[in-house]
Amino acid sequence: MEDQTTNVVVATRSALDQASALAVQYGFSILGAVILLVVGWILAGVISRAAYRVISRIRGIDETLASFFQNVLHYGLLVLVFITVLGQFGVQTASIIATLGAAGLAVGLALQGTLQNIAAGIMLLVLRPFRVGEYIETTNVKGFIRDIGLFATEMKTEDGLYLMAPNSTLWNTPIINHSREPDRRQELSIAVGNDVDINVARKTILDVVTSDQRVKSKPAPLAYLDDLTADQTVVKIQYWTITSAWTEARHEIISKLKSKLAEADIPIK
Repeated sequence: MEDQTTNVVVATRSALDQASALAVQYGFSILGAVILLVVGWILAGVISRAAYRVISRIRGIDETLASFFQNVLHYGLLVLVFITVLGQFGVQTASIIATLGAAGLAVGLALQGTLQNIAAGIMLLVLRPFRVGEYIETTNVKGFIRDIGLFATEMKTEDGLYLMAPNSTLWNTPIINHSREPDRRQELSIAVGNDVDINVARKTILDVVTSDQRVKSKPAPLAYLDDLTADQTVVKIQYWTITSAWTEARHEIISKLKSKLAEADIPIK
């Protein structure tokens, strides 16, 4: 009876010693994991914010792109911290990394179109073929740029409609930017009868064009014969204006040309 009691006491003491050792061991592991998580969280925030400040100072880098890189770096560091914490408890992190890689590949294949838009959005933000407020034209869309996102670009058409274009459709097609260059050339064609004194017609046309203050003197406006048929002569006019005044100048010059040619008794065909 005494031997059984002694064995029970010994076994109890052994179990308590083992439990105490495990508690100490895992207690330190848990404490270390908590400290690692807190420190890793703080460092991830500090490093990502520092990276944002550095990236945003790079010329040509959009704020949206800088924020995207910041978030990618921040969550990437948090994943590394989480994997390191699991390693503290003896978890095989190599299998976790392989699983994450396989999951990432599967997600990438499932979201292939979305990832194409993100890649195109990054290229658009880096290379800047257009900026907010500019008017662009592609084979598919045209309008004023309102916002350039990572997935799509928001636009406003000339008749005031809202338009959202996926970035991949803008990146994979030629883009004509109507607002980027400071100056823009205008061409007009006027057909007059063959019985008209062409020198008088050219002088009248050039007087109208050069009298407009929005027309640049260099390069000088041109008025030359562009086509000739049995019953008419086509005079082509070329002049340069600042881009912002291009449309307004065109409308007013056409109106003045009609009036001045009529006053000079030069009929338009």
